[in-house]
Amino acid sequence: MLLDLSRFRGEIDHLERHYQPADFSLKDDDFRLAGLVDLSADVRKDGRRVRLTGRVAGRLEIDCSRCLEPFQVPVDAAFDLLFLPAAEPADDTARVRRGGDQGEVDEDDVGVSFYRDDVIDLGEVMREQFYLALPMKPLCREACAGLCPVCGINRNREACSCESTWTDPRLDVLRKLREKS
Repeated sequence: MLLDLSRFRGEIDHLERHYQPADFSLKDDDFRLAGLVDLSADVRKDGRRVRLTGRVAGRLEIDCSRCLEPFQVPVDAAFDLLFLPAAEPADDTARVRRGGDQGEVDEDDVGVSFYRDDVIDLGEVMREQFYLALPMKPLCREACAGLCPVCGINRNREACSCESTWTDPRLDVLRKLREKS
């Protein structure tokens, strides 16, 4: 899934690629790919600067945050990324003197990524877009009942008769006073 920039001689080139889930190495990620991933992008070269604009589409399988059951999320994400060659050691030293490595990000640097050896890893570009498309709190459905905190049964499938009210033991003294009066 590497994009060899030395092959592109024109100013604008178009990519259409399709990847199988097996093409990705997503061992420790929070999601799994549930089918074919389509990548469509335009590559614009301006000297050593490369702008990659396009779309990535596919389906992700993630676990519900309430019931832990897997469900699928469609992804159709547009991206517009600027790639610059990775800095040489001398450039890094100059940036440190200007205060660039102290956790500050310039507004111009937000959409900037870097490449080495005239190669851009499209797998990383797509993986980044997948993470950006993930919901903050993934729910299989809006009314997901989740798991019972007592017995662990999935409340979407079956009902349980567990008592799930919790009383704070520190308030027992106040409760006893209230009962006396």
